[in-house]
Amino acid sequence: MGMVGGSLDAFIGAVHRRAAVLDNEIELVCGSFSSNPEKSRQTGHALYLPPNRVYDTFEDMILREKELPEGERMDFVTIVTPNHMHFAPAKMALENGFHVVCDKPMTLNLAEARELKRIVEETGLLFCLTHNYTGYPMVKEARAMVKAGKLGKIRKVIVEYPQGWLAQLVEATGQKQASWRTDPAKSGAVGGVGDIGTHAENLAEYITGLKITELCADLTIFVEGRLLDDDANMLLRFDNGAKGLLTNSQIANGEENPFSIRVYGEFGGLEWHQMEPNTLIYKTNEAGARLIRTGVGDLSPEAQANTRLPAGHPEAFLEAFANIYTAFAQTLRARLNGTEPDPIRLDFPGVEEGVRGMAFIDTVVASDKSDQKWTKFIE
Repeated sequence: MGMVGGSLDAFIGAVHRRAAVLDNEIELVCGSFSSNPEKSRQTGHALYLPPNRVYDTFEDMILREKELPEGERMDFVTIVTPNHMHFAPAKMALENGFHVVCDKPMTLNLAEARELKRIVEETGLLFCLTHNYTGYPMVKEARAMVKAGKLGKIRKVIVEYPQGWLAQLVEATGQKQASWRTDPAKSGAVGGVGDIGTHAENLAEYITGLKITELCADLTIFVEGRLLDDDANMLLRFDNGAKGLLTNSQIANGEENPFSIRVYGEFGGLEWHQMEPNTLIYKTNEAGARLIRTGVGDLSPEAQANTRLPAGHPEAFLEAFANIYTAFAQTLRARLNGTEPDPIRLDFPGVEEGVRGMAFIDTVVASDKSDQKWTKFIE
């Protein structure tokens, strides 16, 4: 793995590095960790990389790594920069023969996303988008239960993602994570919707297997002086007739990261909370609520494949993130070896989910500006 972004003072870069190495499938061999060459070199030194594999720019890294012999050069690039710096390194990596892992949202805007999809399809290379919440074993179990018909036809989906860390104008203090997320030039057309709302959209569609067809969105900037949305509320319509609610907020004072989803069908319902990730609640009118636990009982092959520890040993955020990386790594290794990958390991988000996330953002913005009740999902 080569990395673009993720210097020592970045949050998500360290998460990616820890997740990537958890299952001994991936080794970090090079990087361009910052637009500041000195910070990049400091990061490389702290990560024990040889100086000649720490690059001042991502362009230099891609071109020089390409010259190295197979087996020595990087096999893929991971991009962990702010949103505005996703497209250029992803495009260049693909065009020079390198597979790509990219943090979400995939690009700054929908036009870039569509172009990236075209390049992925043209090159035939692997592309992974780290919607890490799809990596939890109980999320896999929920998806498998819906697919198996345990809930019957899906009727209602409620997905909530409240945070409280931007309840004040934190970006004015120079806090790095807040500064770029609230800057339209770096974050894009939206703030909270791009940062966490896309996770909610992706999880709703991943678990149910449905697609949002229309929505009615209301975006708000509550904190005076902020440039992008910090609160969003939406009504959803799905392609099977199901209805949904999606809310994301970063001004929900006192909230940490209680991402949750409830799915209701004609026969039963499911409920999952990210802060209690090893429990899935299955509900029916006849039998009440039953707790399904990671590692306990006859779980789906998908849930079992993404579980490392015996029951009662909690697995959480880093392990779910690692499940995405391991699925990607084993799929890539199969391709490099000329073998067929395990079908279970093909289950990681890709460029299609990336385009859909950017289309979701554009649809939400259009709906918020519109006087019409419903806005069709932009394809």
